[in-house]
Amino acid sequence: MYSRHDLVWLTAQGWKEAAKTVRPGDLRSLALWERQGWPAVVRRRDVGQPAGIVSLGIALPPAGADAPKERIALRVPSQHVARRAGALSLPEAMAAAPETWRADLAALGGGTALRAYGSLALQAITGLPYLTPRSDIDLLLAPRSRSELDAGIAALSRHADALPLDGEILFPGGAAVAWKEWRDARDGMRVLVKTMDAVRLDSRAALLATLEDR
Repeated sequence: MYSRHDLVWLTAQGWKEAAKTVRPGDLRSLALWERQGWPAVVRRRDVGQPAGIVSLGIALPPAGADAPKERIALRVPSQHVARRAGALSLPEAMAAAPETWRADLAALGGGTALRAYGSLALQAITGLPYLTPRSDIDLLLAPRSRSELDAGIAALSRHADALPLDGEILFPGGAAVAWKEWRDARDGMRVLVKTMDAVRLDSRAALLATLEDR
């Protein structure tokens, strides 16, 4: 089962299949990714996508400090996935962080299992210049229990004044919620949930029920 922000490495045939699903102008970028051995990232499945197909994406570095990243959507039969892994661990991603972030990131990651995606992770993986002065730090918190959720939210909140933190909570089963929205929502409120198939509103209680009660 694939999860949001998973990293996927393709076989040679997988890159050939991916090339059939993109615009001609994107082929050069795909060739670079294949040549360098870089992974694509799992994204939400396309509407009507048949079984056995994996929806992936590649985000290119921004052309300038204020320019958005260009994203390339591709689809590949699952048999052409060579391997996959979860989002990059925070310690792995920290090597690409500006010096001004590193001490606070180390303190944040010291007691909480966090993973990185977005610009920081992509710069760590590729060495290309994704980070700009306006970049956020996208972090993924995947708690197994309510205590892990509470501890993770508390840690993120403590460091949010010193770091431009953003990101998601990934609940068991694959439902993802922006951690800031979760933190700020009151009991009884519904929150925006993103899954591999759709975007919906759901109750906090329903999401908490997916966690171990400890």
